Amino acid sequence: MKPGIHPDYHPVVYRDRAANFAFLTRSTRTSEQTIEWEDGRTYPVIDVEISSASHPFWTGKSRMIDTAGRVEKFYARYGRK
Repeated sequence: MKPGIHPDYHPVVYRDRAANFAFLTRSTRTSEQTIEWEDGRTYPVIDVEISSASHPFWTGKSRMIDTAGRVEKFYARYGRK
């Protein structure tokens, strides 16, 4: 790799406050906030709104969608053949 052209790639903690879940990974993002991780070191922390711990696809708690209403609306607009 050429020196001086790549962004700083360092350990960062991503935290999902809704699910009380955090994970340590590497990223080019940074933050002024820090957190002390399980290994005793301090890392920058980035808060996210949704992660695999709170996303409906991964948790299995998906919403029910009113498909019958959509189908009836389609038939009302375009008719049945």
